[in-house]
Amino acid sequence: MIEFRDVQKYYGDYHALRGITAEIRAGEFFSLLGPSGCGKTTLLRTIAGFEGISSGVVLIDGKEMADVPANKRPTNMVFQSYAIFPHLTVAENVGFGLRRDPRTAAEKAQAVAEALEMVGLKGYGARAAHALSGGQRQRVALARALILKPKVLLLDEPLSALDKKMREQMQVELIRLQRQVGITFVLVTHDQEEALVMSDRIAVMFEGQIAQLADPETLYRRPNSRQVAEFIGVMNFLPASITAELAEGFQLQVAGLGAVEITAEQAPGAVTGGAVAVGFRPETLTILYEGQTASDRETSGTIEEVVYYGDMTYYDVKLDGVDSPVRISMRNVFGRPVLDIGTRTRVAWSAGALVLFR
Repeated sequence: MIEFRDVQKYYGDYHALRGITAEIRAGEFFSLLGPSGCGKTTLLRTIAGFEGISSGVVLIDGKEMADVPANKRPTNMVFQSYAIFPHLTVAENVGFGLRRDPRTAAEKAQAVAEALEMVGLKGYGARAAHALSGGQRQRVALARALILKPKVLLLDEPLSALDKKMREQMQVELIRLQRQVGITFVLVTHDQEEALVMSDRIAVMFEGQIAQLADPETLYRRPNSRQVAEFIGVMNFLPASITAELAEGFQLQVAGLGAVEITAEQAPGAVTGGAVAVGFRPETLTILYEGQTASDRETSGTIEEVVYYGDMTYYDVKLDGVDSPVRISMRNVFGRPVLDIGTRTRVAWSAGALVLFR
């Protein structure tokens, strides 16, 4: 549906987009994820036509967009601020883009009613827009964008103004809505959890470039660089050395874990020697309680910090022979005690959870 070919964007001497080449598939929920200033919103605005590009090509549905103004592109955008007109009713806001539509007033009213029902606001048409909650305003903005039946819906951090509970609810609503309408959604967000929950694929951006483009599970389990690994969720790192290169992987000596072999798949980035480290997620280690045995491998350490979250407890454990602690997450199932700081503990781990980084 959308294709970028070596897209470059300069603002004077500032190089905002640096050779973006990627494809966004028809009907997928695609996210542009990265820290502030990485170029994700600039890239979104090049799709919408709000920003020109310095060089390269942007295509939508196979058509080059160089000479196509924003109002002629098969796209619509939901802004971070929602841009709701406070002096209009909900129905007037949703139907605003239909002012020059050749349909009759009755047909337009029916389209507005259908759009409101689609976003869960059936019966809200006569309500004043300024009387809506944040979540309701966001739904009005979605209905207003979708009523024009674009091929691509662009979402510029649309959930950032909502509280945590409403944001999580709207994440599910947006997934449901995207599946219902079947069009391509492109979301800009700096929230890693939001991107992982909602997306079919994610492009992680740093400094105007795409560092990795993959499905959420691949990004989380097999990040291709330490930079991506550190940005997506929580990742532990331990220093390591490569003791042998094998036909299908590497033999390592890892601080706190000892000797281990990993597959080539567990080294998704280029490893060309020098200092290396292994990374692993907090949930891939398990604290062993009395009477439990490790199904794979085991090491020992001391609990240095305990953070209780209700459903989960996070432990910072200093493994024997390692200077800095690693984070371990444990679900608080019935009968499992929360351990105290200073407790000596055994830790189970698996070689398959490790990822090698240069």
